[in-house]
Amino acid sequence: MRIGELAQQAGITTRTLRHYESLGLLPARRTGNGYRTYDEEDLRLLRQIRTLADFGFGLEETRPFVECLRAGHPAGDSCPASLEVYRRKLAELDHCIEDLQRVRAEVGAQLARAELARAALQAEADIPGGPPPRCAFTPPDTAPGSSKP
Repeated sequence: MRIGELAQQAGITTRTLRHYESLGLLPARRTGNGYRTYDEEDLRLLRQIRTLADFGFGLEETRPFVECLRAGHPAGDSCPASLEVYRRKLAELDHCIEDLQRVRAEVGAQLARAELARAALQAEADIPGGPPPRCAFTPPDTAPGSSKP
């Protein structure tokens, strides 16, 4: 099949195919008249690359999977190098999850502090003669209840 047909079947652009070819992820075979030619195995390689890309793998991380398929293995992740990429990606994801959990805890603590401070201000405002509630970003002379506009 030609490049346009492969691109359509794989759901990507011909430019992306050329890029994969330039990186050595896709073989560069040409017919006698110079047209690129591809087969079902190339489509299989592209599907492997796209699946991994959808999972957040970089193009270089897909290389061991592609090489595993090219070596004749039934699946791109049946080779030791592919398994190692999976291990590294899981460690990377675990690290990201830990960072996100830490940030979430900090944001949650900040929200709790802000809600307590707001509740304290509201309680103070409910006391007769207490100050009117004021936004932290509102200058004192424009606070609700002030005499200045």
